[in-house]
Amino acid sequence: MTIKNDMVVGIEYTLQDANTKEQLDTNVGGAPLEYIAGKGHIIPGLEAKLEGLENGSKIDVVVQPADGYGEVNQDAIQTLPIEQFAGIELEEGMALYGTGENGETVQVTVKSLSENDVTIDYNHPMAGKTLMFTVAVLSLREATADEISAGMVGGHQQDGGCCGGGHCDDTPEPAPKEESGCCGGGHCS
Repeated sequence: MTIKNDMVVGIEYTLQDANTKEQLDTNVGGAPLEYIAGKGHIIPGLEAKLEGLENGSKIDVVVQPADGYGEVNQDAIQTLPIEQFAGIELEEGMALYGTGENGETVQVTVKSLSENDVTIDYNHPMAGKTLMFTVAVLSLREATADEISAGMVGGHQQDGGCCGGGHCDDTPEPAPKEESGCCGGGHCS
């Protein structure tokens, strides 16, 4: 059995910035990341390289920004009045969550702050990065009819992942201390 559309795939991965070798994420020692192949649950550059692999396979995959989280969009960096963040203890580099134009949750990063302004970045935190994944395929099975119709493993949406873009509302929330893997967040356009 090999990875193809409508298969539930369980992977263990370590993600590094391909240029700096900084580790960005891993689920080694934790639960496998499960996704349904062909549903866009993981970034396209990784999913394409996993297609056709068998259970037990191990692979290193380099994903360019265009096939990952995109290039950095300078128009997605905005400076807003600090009053819009009342009640939030802001720190440079922190992630905030808000609601996008279509009700989706969006993540922004605080790039800088001053007495009057906050510069936030709507780009995905990994935008512009060339990514290096080390992946082991731990499980592989046919998706159930419920999973295929829902488009989700288990027939319902899993928590976790990170995916950015869109616009933040006036009441962003600080990011939780621990986040699930960025690998599982999919690709937002």
